[in-house]
Amino acid sequence: MAIYERLPHMEIFGLDNLLRPGSEGNRIELASRGIKFFHGDLRMRSDVESIPACDWVIDAAANPSVLAGVDGRSSPRQVGEHNLTGTLNVLEYCREKKAGLVLLSSSRVYSVRDLAALPVREHEQGFVLDTAKVLNDGVSEAGITELFPVRQPISLYGATKLSSEIMAIEYGSTFGFPVWIDRCGVLAGAGQFGTAEQGIFSYWLHAHAARVRLRYIGFCGRGYQVRDAFHPEDLADLVVAQMRRDPPQDAIYNAGGGASNAMSLAQLTKWCDDRFGKHEPECDPRPRPYDIPWLVMDSSRIARELGWARKRSLSSILDEIAVHVRNNPDWLVRCAAT
Repeated sequence: MAIYERLPHMEIFGLDNLLRPGSEGNRIELASRGIKFFHGDLRMRSDVESIPACDWVIDAAANPSVLAGVDGRSSPRQVGEHNLTGTLNVLEYCREKKAGLVLLSSSRVYSVRDLAALPVREHEQGFVLDTAKVLNDGVSEAGITELFPVRQPISLYGATKLSSEIMAIEYGSTFGFPVWIDRCGVLAGAGQFGTAEQGIFSYWLHAHAARVRLRYIGFCGRGYQVRDAFHPEDLADLVVAQMRRDPPQDAIYNAGGGASNAMSLAQLTKWCDDRFGKHEPECDPRPRPYDIPWLVMDSSRIARELGWARKRSLSSILDEIAVHVRNNPDWLVRCAAT
């Protein structure tokens, strides 16, 4: 939607298999804006071949959970088919149609082992980076940069996204079409499907207001782990800016809310208590695969090279979601998140 508003004279169409509960409802909104919808699956080459030629492809398709393949809800093979086979079919489409590609990747391509080993200290019910300790290359109080290690392990999900990045760069270089790769932080905004995997900020507000069971998992069960929130409008500004210019040789960028948009789960719960009334999460101190204490995206390179800057503050994002929560009390049911 945000891309459409920024490029009103461009014809836009999309393809989705409507696998996620609640996604069927998007069709009415898309049609109202003149966006043509194709019902298909990127894993099926014939479905991709059925869509018309275009100038640019924005690949936002993936199983978005870092626990994909190990959570009992999807198999490792399914993760590979969704996240890598789908990208390969998109790349073949771009090769044949000579279309440019903006690949929306993930912050979870960075090494889980290195992220888990970052020195942190407690501050106001959240973890902050302990800059008094020796830090890896590619990390500061401003967040993780593109220089942070991507060595394995990074999770099955992260591996498929990193593999997709590599193949996108190779296809673009070999067959002569432009490729941009954006390693996105946690996207958050109103209307986001209410599951933890698809956006923890949105899910937490909906679940808190609905008095659904919430848990602080790992890290002593206190909810001190920190992530940064990134609004789709800011991502849309970035994608539009990228489509209007030629990518540099190394067109892999971090894009996120940054340190000023970062918050712990405990801090988010306090915000929800003030807005919706008190609802205490349960404490579950057992560690979970791939969980990390602190991950904030440093987008300074893309700001420096493209002149892009995040506009949406954390408070404005949470306020927007809160309005959506009030207006849609059944949202978690519609999204099959309860």
